[in-house]
Amino acid sequence: MKKFLQYIIVLAFFTPFKLFAQFEQVQDSVVQLYGVVMTADSLRALPSVSVVIRNTTRGTMTNEQGVFSIVVLKGDQVEFTSVGFKPKLIDIPRSLQGNQFSVIQLMVTDTAYLPATIIKPRPSRAQFERDFVNTRVPDDQYEIARQNTDEAKRRILAASLPADGREATNYNLRQTANRTYYAGQLPPMNLLNPAAWSEFIKAWKRGDFKKK
Repeated sequence: MKKFLQYIIVLAFFTPFKLFAQFEQVQDSVVQLYGVVMTADSLRALPSVSVVIRNTTRGTMTNEQGVFSIVVLKGDQVEFTSVGFKPKLIDIPRSLQGNQFSVIQLMVTDTAYLPATIIKPRPSRAQFERDFVNTRVPDDQYEIARQNTDEAKRRILAASLPADGREATNYNLRQTANRTYYAGQLPPMNLLNPAAWSEFIKAWKRGDFKKK
């Protein structure tokens, strides 16, 4: 029992020093990486360049002036990628002195070669006119928006789409409030209500009572 207490005392004495040494080691390995990304041919700042630490999910992007800043560890590999440019990979030195590291990264334009396209004329003018007239041009975003806002289509969507949770809850609360309001008495009849007759006539004209 005495030896066990001595072991506990020695362990409690040296543990803080060990934890402090580990914290100092981790703190020394953290590096603030910052710099600017530019084109190699014209030294123009590149915005929206992805700056990602390889094999991790951490990263950032350059601002409008091509400047970036990110926290990395010594020994990490940082990859720079942008559409139209070749990716670049840099290594953070393990023997780096201090906790700051700056870079000026130059990106080289990546030329993409597309397959050759051969344009052939139609055999006759009549065939060209026929194909030109029958060619269907896909709808753009404005045409799709116009079709979605059409009154007939909105009615179909309103009739076919089920009520969401908020609408169902509000309807249930309104029904409960009406039943509570007329509790102990008969609810009023809308037989002689002009507003109710007006809504009935409008619904009849719209065809709401037709069999579907």
